[in-house]
Amino acid sequence: MTANLLVLGGTTEASALAQALADRGVRACLSYAGRTQTPRAQPLPIRIGGFGGPDGLAQYLRENAITHLVDATHPFAAQMSGHAVLAAAATNVPLLAFERPAWRAEPDDSWHDVPDMAGAVAALRGPAERVFLALGRMHLAAFAAQPQHTYLLRLVDAPTAPLPLPNAHAIIARGPFDIQGDIALMKAHRITKLVAKNAGGHGAAAKIAAARALRLPIVMIARPAIAPRPTADSVDQVLAWLGHGASPRGV
Repeated sequence: MTANLLVLGGTTEASALAQALADRGVRACLSYAGRTQTPRAQPLPIRIGGFGGPDGLAQYLRENAITHLVDATHPFAAQMSGHAVLAAAATNVPLLAFERPAWRAEPDDSWHDVPDMAGAVAALRGPAERVFLALGRMHLAAFAAQPQHTYLLRLVDAPTAPLPLPNAHAIIARGPFDIQGDIALMKAHRITKLVAKNAGGHGAAAKIAAARALRLPIVMIARPAIAPRPTADSVDQVLAWLGHGASPRGV
């Protein structure tokens, strides 16, 4: 049977996989949620937008004769990942999560681990600080509950509405970023604390290493729980799952 993949993307891992699939002539489509105004150009056909929940995704899998589903979404895209699990089960389409390893605190790190976004907001109670809120634009409004701080934001797209924070400065930039650049950024803005999701991987790690170098505390938000599913952490493992070579980690 000829493979016909749907890759749920939006990450550097998804882009790397798309290139590998295109190089091998594997039929595949890369799906974006549509949160970024100008997604990166890709060597595969792309679709943009939601599916209408797990039932809508299941319908798409059936109508497009999808043989394999790869969830290469962001580790915090828990709703989409949950929908993928349900849709794959409903259609008997094999599912693999291409998942970057989580970061782990090193000896020189000062992490305040919190379970979710509400925990991160609560962790900022206290005197005014200069906070690098490295979370993208989706969760900014929650931090209006802590208006005493000066916030630095780094966004892929320029805001189309006023920022929900009373004292914030947004930098529009697309990664990957490097450690020295992030050290310089944090020094220039006199940052005293970093708030980050435990996205893991290499593409977004510069800010973590920069905070370590500057001895800055980090409020680290844990990954959301997702239903068990087979996982891979490299392009080679995904290709092996497709029949091109080591097996992914089992459930």
